[in-house]
Amino acid sequence: MAKKVSKSDFISTGLVAQNRRANFDYQIDKVYIAGLELTGTEVKSLRLGHANINDAYGIEKNGELFISNMFIAEYTNKGYESHAEKRDRKLLLLHKEICEIISELSRKGSTLVAMKLFFNDKGRAKLEVGLGRGKKNYDKRETIKDRDWNRDKKRILINANH
Repeated sequence: MAKKVSKSDFISTGLVAQNRRANFDYQIDKVYIAGLELTGTEVKSLRLGHANINDAYGIEKNGELFISNMFIAEYTNKGYESHAEKRDRKLLLLHKEICEIISELSRKGSTLVAMKLFFNDKGRAKLEVGLGRGKKNYDKRETIKDRDWNRDKKRILINANH
């Protein structure tokens, strides 16, 4: 028998899933906030926080943008209706933004990466996607070095003030 879900378990607004490695693995140039075309059980599963966007990326099909490899778990109290967990989901953006992203994706090395999945103030599911290029290993080492230096700098300043 499926677990009983109470209203307090649902996420009405706020963060559902986050790709923390996106800024580490990619040099993000531009960020877009897109709507998602979802089914009912997908939205209910998102409201419970059952999603993973770590491997999600954007693709172009027939002049439209889709997010691929985004995992949304099956809703437990689904009844007869269900959804595929890793299907391609359509991104809802302005036509100008879609054209901009498609032209950028046609260049070598460009990628559309999922960064955050959240519900906005109106309760609609939104996906923050970043357009960027993959980092090389030496770029990643530079990022780690900068992060460590900023942490040490903050620690030194705090100790100097006391």
